[in-house]
Amino acid sequence: MSEQNKYMMGEDRIPKSWYNITADLPAPPPPVLHPGHGGPIGPDDLAPLFPMALIGQEVSTERHIEIPQPVRDIYKMWRPTPLYRAHGLEKALGTTARIFYKYEGVSPAGSHKPNTAVAQAFYNKQEGVTKLSTETGAGQWGSSLAFAGGLFGLEVKIYMVKVSYQQKPYRRALMETYGAKCIASPSTETDSGRAILAAHPDSPGSLGIAISEAVEVAAKNPDTKYALGSVLNHVLLHQTVVGIEAIEQMEMADAYPDVVIGCAGGGSNFAGIAFPFIGKKLRDGKDVRVLAVEPAACPSLTRGVYAFDFGDTGHLTPLVKMHTLGSEFIPPGFHAGGLRYHGMSPLVSHCKELGLIEARAYHQNPCFEAGVLFARTEGIVPAPESNHAVRAAIDEALKAKQEGKATNILFCLSGHGHFDMQAYTDYFAGKLVDQDYDPKELEASLAHLPKVAAE
Repeated sequence: MSEQNKYMMGEDRIPKSWYNITADLPAPPPPVLHPGHGGPIGPDDLAPLFPMALIGQEVSTERHIEIPQPVRDIYKMWRPTPLYRAHGLEKALGTTARIFYKYEGVSPAGSHKPNTAVAQAFYNKQEGVTKLSTETGAGQWGSSLAFAGGLFGLEVKIYMVKVSYQQKPYRRALMETYGAKCIASPSTETDSGRAILAAHPDSPGSLGIAISEAVEVAAKNPDTKYALGSVLNHVLLHQTVVGIEAIEQMEMADAYPDVVIGCAGGGSNFAGIAFPFIGKKLRDGKDVRVLAVEPAACPSLTRGVYAFDFGDTGHLTPLVKMHTLGSEFIPPGFHAGGLRYHGMSPLVSHCKELGLIEARAYHQNPCFEAGVLFARTEGIVPAPESNHAVRAAIDEALKAKQEGKATNILFCLSGHGHFDMQAYTDYFAGKLVDQDYDPKELEASLAHLPKVAAE
């Protein structure tokens, strides 16, 4: 192994701390509000759901937060993750751009999600927690928490969005292999699930509904805490190992990016790749365009409103200010299940309001077209969610070709699609439909946004 490859791949290159973007933002993010009295929420309000260490990270303004050694030891299984240059894709496109991708599919669960799952399991175990409840869309987060829970001896119960539960049986099998219990949501196990089924017996489910069920279980059982795979500050914090590594790797390649791209549902992999680069821009003036890419059928950043809203459909969570389609919004059952969330991370939303990021939305067929081209030129089959980032990277490369620019493009390939092959089968059979949300349903959902005095 060459000295350079050793440097790029060695365990000593795993970051020793996570990066907290709130330390560098020109304006602080809005407060989190209590769903009852409407005032700012306090640590005691969150204690039934999260261990105190994670609550502290949620509100921290420290720029760097040390990664515990037991977490770094587990990260050694797959970190640092590789950064590749997409030579084959560049050749196929005939582009003047250089395309790079940070590949998070090398983790045991096949995506970026274990970066935070391991950290959350560690902090819960430290506080004496024995059980975790959570939700999952496509199953990447559920399988990651199942993996992490197994390592720390925690029981894990996962409410999986019903349409994904039905579409992705092998994701369910993976969660069960790691020792977790997986339940289709909405379910009859919780009050919030039963309420949805009473009103909509054929509901395909949504992340908002699954969150309500998982939160309810944690709130009602003292031995259980709730774990979230995206959206919240501490989750995005843990994902910044992706961007921290990528900065060093891109600098070694002498190709600091002109544009950084990530798919965006709740915001975790996007923030993971983007926030460290935004931080360098804010601190050092290192200019970069940052592009969040979302599904056209669930377009919170491009079609939602920036307002305080519940994070779940059952209105059990605190109120956060985010780009939202309304907590009652149920997106169509498209294949990128991990992006079927009604809201965007408050921190990502705040960055959008500050003009630090751009947003773009695509339908699923152009994204699968991009994923197939990527697979045939680079050898990796991307997850349906990741295909959104691939699509945007290709479009940016074609734009560079048209303009004759030597643009450096970096995107996060957040996971592989080995458990999503039915989606590719449907694509090849011409069965994928580019679904649009119902404007009337969106209007009705937004009409029920909570009234908040802080606005």
